[in-house]
Amino acid sequence: MKTAGHSPATTRRGLELTPFRGLRYDPDRVGSLAAVTSPPYDVVVRPDGLHHLESADPYNIVRLILPQADTPSARNEQAADTLRRWLSEGILTTDPEPGLYVYEQSDGGGMLQRGLIGALRVSDPAEGVVLPHEDVMPHVVADRAALMRATCANLEPLLLTYRGNGSTAAATVAVERVAERPPLLSTTTEDGYHHRLWTITDPAALAGIQEDLAQHQALIADGHHRWATYRRLRAEHPSPSAWDYGLVLLVDTVRYPLRVRAIHRLLHGLPVADALSALEGRFRVRHLDTPLSEALSALADAACAGNAFLLAGDGAFHLVDRPDPDLLARTVPAEHPAAWRTLDATVLHATLLGHVWGIPEDSPAHIAYIHDTVATVEKAERDGGTAVLMHPVREEVVRDLARQGVTMPRKSTSFGPKPASGLVLRALGL
Repeated sequence: MKTAGHSPATTRRGLELTPFRGLRYDPDRVGSLAAVTSPPYDVVVRPDGLHHLESADPYNIVRLILPQADTPSARNEQAADTLRRWLSEGILTTDPEPGLYVYEQSDGGGMLQRGLIGALRVSDPAEGVVLPHEDVMPHVVADRAALMRATCANLEPLLLTYRGNGSTAAATVAVERVAERPPLLSTTTEDGYHHRLWTITDPAALAGIQEDLAQHQALIADGHHRWATYRRLRAEHPSPSAWDYGLVLLVDTVRYPLRVRAIHRLLHGLPVADALSALEGRFRVRHLDTPLSEALSALADAACAGNAFLLAGDGAFHLVDRPDPDLLARTVPAEHPAAWRTLDATVLHATLLGHVWGIPEDSPAHIAYIHDTVATVEKAERDGGTAVLMHPVREEVVRDLARQGVTMPRKSTSFGPKPASGLVLRALGL
């Protein structure tokens, strides 16, 4: 369906990353830059992590990305009021000229990642410029869209990857050269990651980067809901406008490979004993009386041979593998490629959640998606639910499926390291 102000794509276009005037914290007005940052909104483990971040500094970015109030409309208006107040008080200030931002993360143990933060043209799926690999939950997209409408801002970048043309490519050269200069900001967050940020404003350098990126397509590594939100908001506003673009971090994974981790599930209201009972005769179940690290190693070994999951929540670990082939044939949709049908996430959603346990995947009352393994287990033990721990899928599988136009089940992967929220924001009015 054609949307107001936008015509169907007629020619193939590549990535269009444009400079913008970033909103950044004034370091003289906050306790520390580390204290005002946060993981992305969907990584914050609520409520424990949210309360911790809120108490870290009165200006922590979670007050914008995860506002707390009794109703959705009140939450969004509170975020908008907070943003306006921080701007008027000079807590957040606007950089003097548009630029692309080079963002670096390192962990002190050999991991180094650099990428470009900019405003990316929001493209239609048919253009094949930005490739999603996961489905999204409509209620989350609606929630994020309402927050962006209220604040008129992109509050945190999503993470995209592309395959660059080597060390002599213009974007690569620009990123490496600017990283030799003193940064705009430098901080170390409590997770041990060191963050640095620079800006590129030179017209020749910007033109070279844009020409280079125009040859490429990108894979959404993290932020499918925010990308779907950008697309929804673009459709609501006549073009041209600031809503034609969305804030992203773009990383060349030829130069800086990302890590791929799993996203775990917490099943509310399903005790581990009930979950295990329903698996009898359908999967092999082995009780593991071992620490978490050894249980995860057993999961990795089992995943080499086929679908495998680790259940927790009753003080022990239970390795679930070797599903009944007839059960899979009845429950996994046959119209998808074999690589999709054999994914752990596919079997989890189609077979376990949809058939064995009867749990709706769209209901926050029944299921939560948590990135941190320890937190997932602890919350399951505390709440009497079941933690389903996943083994990560390989990046090449993700990219191959995305190029085929095949989306994976939602929350199938966690690419990282993810950009810290709060280092640079984009106001749609600037």
